[in-house]
Amino acid sequence: MTEQGGMGPEPDGPPAAEPPAAHPVWRSVHKVTPILNAWKVVVAVVAALIWQLGDNLRQFSELWGAIESYRTTALLVALGVVVVVGAIAAVYSALAWRRMKFAVTSESVDLHSGILFRRQRHARLVRVQAVDVVQPLLGRVFGLAQVRVETAGGNESNVVIGYLRDHEAHALRNEVMARAAGVDAPVEHPASGEAGPAPTFAEAPEREMLRVPANRLVASLLLSPSLLLLVIGVAVLVVVAVLAETTAPIFGAGPGLIGWVFYLWGRFAGEFHFRAAISPDGIRLRHGLLETRSQTLPPGRVQAVRLSQPLLWRPFGWWRVRINVAGYGGSEGQQRSEVETVLLPVGPRGDALTALWLVLPDLGEEDVPGLLDAALEGDGEAAGFWTSPRRARWVDPIGWRRNGLRITGTALLMRSGRLVRSLVVVPHERTQSLAIRQGPLERRLRLADLLAHSVSGPVTPIAYHLDEMLAQHVLVEQAERARTARAAEGPEEWMRRVGVPHGPATDQGSGSS
Repeated sequence: MTEQGGMGPEPDGPPAAEPPAAHPVWRSVHKVTPILNAWKVVVAVVAALIWQLGDNLRQFSELWGAIESYRTTALLVALGVVVVVGAIAAVYSALAWRRMKFAVTSESVDLHSGILFRRQRHARLVRVQAVDVVQPLLGRVFGLAQVRVETAGGNESNVVIGYLRDHEAHALRNEVMARAAGVDAPVEHPASGEAGPAPTFAEAPEREMLRVPANRLVASLLLSPSLLLLVIGVAVLVVVAVLAETTAPIFGAGPGLIGWVFYLWGRFAGEFHFRAAISPDGIRLRHGLLETRSQTLPPGRVQAVRLSQPLLWRPFGWWRVRINVAGYGGSEGQQRSEVETVLLPVGPRGDALTALWLVLPDLGEEDVPGLLDAALEGDGEAAGFWTSPRRARWVDPIGWRRNGLRITGTALLMRSGRLVRSLVVVPHERTQSLAIRQGPLERRLRLADLLAHSVSGPVTPIAYHLDEMLAQHVLVEQAERARTARAAEGPEEWMRRVGVPHGPATDQGSGSS
């Protein structure tokens, strides 16, 4: 007879042990990473010393005379300084390298670094907007690269891992993209309780869609508004200098002219050998002359697209395509943003539409050719565009008939510009918020601008000078349309959503791009 409340019969064997918790696989970067990361500081210190020596040239000549008198002693002192600095740099690099660890788990990418001030960066995979493999010029010398994990939280939440060997960087890119897409990696639990080796993911196949020849890129820069303004500015300065019989205007404008030249050079070097491909991972972009960059934009991460055509490009039928991506807009200065947010530097209309198709394969319309003709080169109410009323000519006498708004089943299309044609496309699910803007003159004319807010970037979606009643009506309807599209978008793990086979490699390593 068994007493109630007792423990009951004992099991035949010992209780089953619970599986050990998964441990992150902490990995180290290359040992020269601290030195490569510190080169900018070294250059800044050397530049400051040269500047100081230039301001004190007389004292420098006196010092050089003293060095000639005590040549051997000066040589030993210089050698000692080099040895001490080298020792300090070696100790710092060793300590910094030991503290710099990274790990990729099923939920996040983590990076630990710092000696005096320790930092821990944590990027959730569901927030990953892009993964870039970057090879700066100095990194290419050593065959090393960085992996930049861009997230939706802005520059402060991005994770930069490097330096790694080139094939290791691409393998890490493949792993981050696969995990972010929802591909599960096998978890190993060795008897020692330590984390097992990191799994290897095969690189997803791709198909090249766009390529920009170097001669077309150079020609586009020669015909760009930036270079035209630079030439006009230099000509005006020369005329002023001749009339004033002084070179002061030229030297005074020197920093601005140099900045302009560096901007044009940055565009050429950053967009050189541009290629775009499509893969299950998303859109892959490769470009760069001195610093090479391999970008991967997962599906659905592009917030807005802008197709533009300057007046001087019109005889050649060239277009430029730029995008807004969360994580790119406010990162490390304007020059890097110029390079990262380009989907097509320059290309014919067919290439520009291919770039648009990479972002938005379905415009939600039956007559797509007619819609694109009206959007890119048309004006007026063709293809169902809502345009500015005739009274808008008082605030926009040149482009009022070109201004237009069109809503399709999947996107918001905003066209503008007579001298520089522009078409902005915003998918409904990427509309962050909507607003109406009116200036004093627009209020008097009963006009309003409709703004579709996007993330920080080069694309600003605005429908200019609409009838104010139409703008209010569109705002209410588009807000509901965007909310419905976001609700139907599905999970962030896109490969699980579409059923793309992409798992860990067994006997195949990760290929490099």
